Amino acid sequence: MKQKIRIGCGAGFSGDRLEPAIILAEKGNLDYLVLECLAERTIALAQKRKLQDPSKGYDPLLERRIESLLTLLVKNNIRLITNMGAANPVAGANKIVEIAQKLGLSVKVAAVLGDDVFAEISSDTPALETGEPLQKSGELISANAYLGVEGILDALQADAQIIVTGRVADPSLFLAPMIHEFGWATDNYDLMGKGTVIGHLLECAGHITGGYFADPVKKPVPDMDKLGHPFADIDADGTAIISKVEGTGGVVNLQTAKEQLLYEVVNPYEYYTPDVVADFTTVYLKEIGANQVQVTGGTGKPRPETYKVSVGCKAFYMGEGEIAYAGASALARAELAGEILRKRLKNQFPELRIDYIGSNAIHRTNFGHEAEPYEIRLRAAAKAANPADAALIGEEVEALYTNGPAGGGGVRKSVTEVVGIVSTLIDRKNIKPLVEYFEV
Repeated sequence: MKQKIRIGCGAGFSGDRLEPAIILAEKGNLDYLVLECLAERTIALAQKRKLQDPSKGYDPLLERRIESLLTLLVKNNIRLITNMGAANPVAGANKIVEIAQKLGLSVKVAAVLGDDVFAEISSDTPALETGEPLQKSGELISANAYLGVEGILDALQADAQIIVTGRVADPSLFLAPMIHEFGWATDNYDLMGKGTVIGHLLECAGHITGGYFADPVKKPVPDMDKLGHPFADIDADGTAIISKVEGTGGVVNLQTAKEQLLYEVVNPYEYYTPDVVADFTTVYLKEIGANQVQVTGGTGKPRPETYKVSVGCKAFYMGEGEIAYAGASALARAELAGEILRKRLKNQFPELRIDYIGSNAIHRTNFGHEAEPYEIRLRAAAKAANPADAALIGEEVEALYTNGPAGGGGVRKSVTEVVGIVSTLIDRKNIKPLVEYFEV
């Protein structure tokens, strides 16, 4: 068993930059690189792509990420764990093998399956958010359980260098290599809690290096154009030091670490994952040097008997239209345009939303803005049952060009099918992670 490993996080969501992961693989002296690329809605959208083409359904950037990383991973003996498999881990694994063949590299790839529980979910099952049957949310298109470390552990024990999963809880991607390398017992819930804390701190990548943290007035962060992503030096006792590659932008300090520790945490006493119910209130953070934060503490209780399931559904079509007004009386002209739209559309779209971007679009109030804004962009949006009805919103906005008020320009219009997400629970005894292997 090792006494120390280094894990880097090269991506915190599907659309993240490619460059930070390359820097970590090239200069980070890593044992493991994790690419966390799967948000709640992402897998439902991936399922839609898979239905259109069974060879798709993995992350859209998988090919570009692997092409840029694979040579470095093999050269530096770094193992990659990623949920870029999304709705189709097998197709993702096959694509990685294809890229390896093209590059003349030998790798063993594992695809972790078992999270797709669509066939196990009844449309009458209540949603956690509303208590109403899932079918009330719209036509169901996906159902994926948040798996834990089990499948990844099997793949690590089988010496897979690249592990591609579907829906796995974010901290589990990081916890699995700790368990594997340190020989932790999965029923040692204090160690599971410590590892989950470390994984949670790393999982959002640029969050903890100052990205989402930055505010140029109150919380300035240097060199954000070359923001580095984090790595953690982890000891076998579950302590860690979070840092980043020297020479990259951003900052790792107590403030960034505290913000990320509490990110998306409802109850810090009981942070539920498939592996443990972690207690974040026992965590201690200490800044021990430039861009170095030591993490100690963290405990846990036995894992839950259920898996959380993210269910995707066809929620509605959204019609949108935008038009800009600038100069004297910009807000007044935009408000007149909004009044026209409401009168013309209110009967068909009672929930029509009008935003005056530059005045009230985010906080829904212009409180504190004493000066008249010089420019305003009006946005109109509404839900519709079908694309044709949704298109009426943009058509009415476009008609403002010549039907007034004066000076409108820069119209954009769109119709988008919106995928909704609700949640439910499933007995974990009914789900068994599976692993398939591919080699070249």
